[in-house]
Amino acid sequence: MGTVPETAGLSPTTRLALAEVPLDGMPPWLGIDRALASWWAWRRWPGPLLVADAGTVLSLNRLTPSGRFGGGRLLAGLALQWQAMAAGTAALPDTLVAPGRGFGALSRGGQPPWPLDTQEAMLVGVSQGLAAAIVAASLECEQKGFRLVLTGGDAPILKPLIGPSLARRGIPLEHQPDLCLEALASLRPASGPGVG
Repeated sequence: MGTVPETAGLSPTTRLALAEVPLDGMPPWLGIDRALASWWAWRRWPGPLLVADAGTVLSLNRLTPSGRFGGGRLLAGLALQWQAMAAGTAALPDTLVAPGRGFGALSRGGQPPWPLDTQEAMLVGVSQGLAAAIVAASLECEQKGFRLVLTGGDAPILKPLIGPSLARRGIPLEHQPDLCLEALASLRPASGPGVG
């Protein structure tokens, strides 16, 4: 984390360094994506936060009421867990979802809780596990004014799974799909012709 592969083709003059993200209390090894999402979430909702970035890895980042990085947790995201199950067993499918099923049905709440189909069972199991991790972490962070900010590519799948649990506990949920990009744009605004 924190380094850009040489094959990325990014000029060193346009790369954003971790030290340029104005997040208090972040360790020098923190991934830039975690720093950007955490800092920008706190800028939008000052106060105690848990930022859940549901991408390749599910990162759970705690922010104190004053906006300091308060630690975090990392879990394999949905696709990584799926790949691990498929690679570690002989009979589980390695195709993430079947056409017309899977993610779309899950994000609309249409997936059965106990599927008969193997692919659907893998999808429900992994997504329910990630949702449970987010809810459990939210309960540990809960304090006056606390809220959860959800971002990342798998957020639309997880939001309907965590929303009802958080609502019952009075924990506000903010879904912000472009949190990292918004933070990056604020720190590296486009300039000059042809940028964008």
